[in-house]
Amino acid sequence: MRARAVAKYIKGSPQKARLVIDLIRGRGVNEALGILSSSKKRAAKPIETTLRSAIANAEQKADQRNFSLDVDRLVISAATVDLGPTKFRRRVRPAPMGRAYRERRWQSHITIEVKTEKENAE
Repeated sequence: MRARAVAKYIKGSPQKARLVIDLIRGRGVNEALGILSSSKKRAAKPIETTLRSAIANAEQKADQRNFSLDVDRLVISAATVDLGPTKFRRRVRPAPMGRAYRERRWQSHITIEVKTEKENAE
């Protein structure tokens, strides 16, 4: 059984969030939650929230189909971080040789998909 969760418009750059996502991709759900709770990265909190949402979605899906689901056997099958809209602020940052750069505010879209271990072996 597969279930997914998507978090959109999360503050922070996708490049930094991908560093955290790479730590948990392919791992078991309990192990991934342990890694995220002990991580000092700022992106770990919204990723943990998204992962918990994916777990809840899997439980909900199992209840609707009268399927017994063991949460401990869930594995993160796919986890991606994509670039959301970039907001260009009016503030100016000094740059080399007398130039000026605009400040940017990066946003991310986080997608996490979990599935049972049984499907993983097939």
